[in-house]
Amino acid sequence: MSLRQPPLADLHEAAGARTTEFGGWEMPVKFDSIRTEHDAVRESVGIFDVSHMGEVYVSGLGATDLMNELTTNDVASLDSGKAQYSCILREDGVVVDDTVVYDLPNESGYLFIPNAGHDELMTERWRTTADELGLDVTVSNRTLERGMVAVQGPDAIERVETATDDDVADLGRFSARETTVDGADCLVARTGYTGEDGVEIVFDTTDSETVWSAFDDVQPCGLGARDTLRLEAGLLLSGQDFHPEDEPRNPIEADLDFVVSDDKESFVGKEAVDRAREDGVDERIVGVELTERGVPRHGCPMVADGARIGHVTSGTVSPTLEVPIAFGYVDTAYADEGTSVGVEIRDRVHDATVVGKRFLQRHRSD
Repeated sequence: MSLRQPPLADLHEAAGARTTEFGGWEMPVKFDSIRTEHDAVRESVGIFDVSHMGEVYVSGLGATDLMNELTTNDVASLDSGKAQYSCILREDGVVVDDTVVYDLPNESGYLFIPNAGHDELMTERWRTTADELGLDVTVSNRTLERGMVAVQGPDAIERVETATDDDVADLGRFSARETTVDGADCLVARTGYTGEDGVEIVFDTTDSETVWSAFDDVQPCGLGARDTLRLEAGLLLSGQDFHPEDEPRNPIEADLDFVVSDDKESFVGKEAVDRAREDGVDERIVGVELTERGVPRHGCPMVADGARIGHVTSGTVSPTLEVPIAFGYVDTAYADEGTSVGVEIRDRVHDATVVGKRFLQRHRSD
């Protein structure tokens, strides 16, 4: 099967971007060096093509009930123009995907964002569940009709305001507004995946070049920098830090309990999550910081007291902190911050310490 191409593929090729396969898409992994792109976002502003993310629209009288049945957070608590982070679970409580749900402005329904390659699966799940529950709902997968870019960094809002017809500086976090970018109709949301301020902009694919070119003086960034940025910020990656087959985890194990509503009477997976909350779990995801040189990679064993206690799911040498960092699942007995552990890299155990996953936040507060 051929890879999906983002609507900006020709522009990326012309810019000399190096591409990679990700979630069934051919996406830019870098335009310059990953370090250059990473630093641009941390220090000023960068722009990402994130059109590989799914875009599924849900409308109709039963839309809120359907969204609440299939996501863990309380969609009914959203006001128009607001958004929330949430999880999508199996009946056994395993996280299938994470998502951001937008209550669209002007009472036009909801938009939720499955991760790359999950749009068709989630569309079918939403439609099947709506039929089972007898809900009056329209579910539209518009992933191939809509593009998305993310403008991120401490200077992002100021830069975006030069291209929009409406103010965006007054948008609160996880809020969205319909406006235009260089004349193209867009949904601009103060959300992102980098640990920096910024927005994500959604638009028709026919306007892709117009929107991208409105930021032609901004550093273009690829998936490589997106990964190092999100890891420093403590943000999990669907398909790597949790996966329904390869890394089956419930929200308690994955430290996502904060997006599981206590107010809803039911949602898919609720009974399993309630049991995990009550009984506890054997393993939890933690942040790990190595105290010596080495690059922790996905799958590296984690050890303590002469035994294997878990494994790494994501790791890198942090460009900002200049130390090796990682996420990994460990036995709960070793999950407390400050615990000394080891990470096995190429048959050698490297000393490490369990820390909070918000590496960047801790660094900035020191």
